Order: sequence, then C-alpha cells, then structure tokens
Amino acid sequence: MNNYRNAENKFRRYKAHVSIAGTTQFHIRNPYAIAWWSAAFPGFGHLLLSKYLRGLSLFIWEVIVNYNAKINLAMVFSFSGNIDSAKEVLDPRWMLMYIPVYLFGIWDSYRTCVDMNKVYLLAEKEDAPFNSFTIGAMEINYLDKRKPGMTVLWSLFMPGLGHLHIHRVVTAFFALAWTIVFLYFSKLLVAVHYLFHGQITESTAVLDIQWLLFMPSMWGFAAYDSYINTVENNKLFDSEQRNFLIKHYQKPTFRVKKGKVVR
Repeated sequence: MNNYRNAENKFRRYKAHVSIAGTTQFHIRNPYAIAWWSAAFPGFGHLLLSKYLRGLSLFIWEVIVNYNAKINLAMVFSFSGNIDSAKEVLDPRWMLMYIPVYLFGIWDSYRTCVDMNKVYLLAEKEDAPFNSFTIGAMEINYLDKRKPGMTVLWSLFMPGLGHLHIHRVVTAFFALAWTIVFLYFSKLLVAVHYLFHGQITESTAVLDIQWLLFMPSMWGFAAYDSYINTVENNKLFDSEQRNFLIKHYQKPTFRVKKGKVVR
C-alpha cells in the first residue's frame, strides 16, 4: 500500500506516482505540440498526457471511422492530384461523423494540457512526497535514470519497446498491439519481402494504403512519447534524490543566499 496516497488525501496534489503499470507524473508540456499530435492522430494527444481511457477511446474511434470513411485513401488520391477520385471514394455517412469528434480531440487535448500545466506548477510549489518504489507479485517498478536515445532506438525498431524500456506498460501494450494490427492488415512486411527480392511492382501492389497510412503516426508517436517520458523520468529521479538527501543528510542550518553558503 502506498503510504503517501490514502483515502484522506493527506496532500492536495502529487507530482508523480510509481505503480506496477508505470510511472505517471505531471510535467510542463507544450499545449500546441499536444494539439498537433491530436490532429495527426486523435487520441495521441491524450495518451501523451497519460489520459489513457480518453486517448484509447479516441484512437479506436479514429481507426474505425477513418477506415470506413476511406479518408486515408482519399488523402492518397488528393496528394496524387486525383481530386475527383478522392471525392468519389469518400463515404459521407462516415465522413460527416468524423469531423466533430476530430475537432473535439484537438480542442480537449489542448485544454487539458493547459490545465495540467497549472496543476504541475501548484504541485511543484507544494512539493508533496511521492513513492519511488513499488513491488508486487507480478512486477517491480522504481525510479532510475535511462538514456533517452535508447528508448527512441527501440521505439523505431518496434513501437512499444521503448516504453517497455522505461516501464510504461500501458502505453507499451497499446503500441505493440496496434502496431501488429497495422502491420498485418497493411501487408507492409509482405511488401518489404517482395522489395528485398527486387519485385518492385508486386511490393507496391500488395500494400493496403488504408492501413499503411496509420503507421507513420504510430512510429512517430512511439519515438516522441518514449523520449519525452525518459527525459522527465530522469528529472523526477533527480528531484526525488535531491529531496531525500536534503531531508536526511543536510543540516537544518545550511542555507544558500546570494550565491554564498550560509551556515
């Protein structure tokens, strides 16, 4: 049981919480960057904010509605200059359903990010203690420092591996599961197989564009999110260690004033 979190909510705000499923924390984020990720793929902005239920709901909605409305296919035709084909392929029954939820995802992620930045500033000022270690029958999690470059590298190999490296199990499972779905239905690996054999025509023909266009966003999100969280986890580790050393080893009379040590 976490000593710092109880039914009485002893402290009003906490900066972070270390659990079996991962490390969740408040930190300053750029609201425009969050909104951009929501525009790139609804749900990603909320996942960056650790709003998993809201983010996953919007993500699944995007996959279902986008696929049935043929939005990705229409984008390919538009980029190729075939505007008439793009208009013909779109299904208005699904397309008109897509627009309001898409705009909501952008707006809500921006608004939530602004609010969470304010909460972080208050939590930082209150400086409430938080747990740094948890152990259970299934897993162990604790604060430590990792290299951000390694998380990006593993995420580029396979989305989700970078998050496993920094013990963000929820996001890792989400990224791995959906990457498998996208790879399977897009037939990307089959296309790569043909490409290695020099069969360019077959490699291009086998691809399913509808599913393939989901992949760049997934890879980009996995690399970006794992990098940002590694950097912030490292900062959190330094903050927890600093507070521990001050509390247990620094003399109460020790003060720093105008660049000079006052004892």
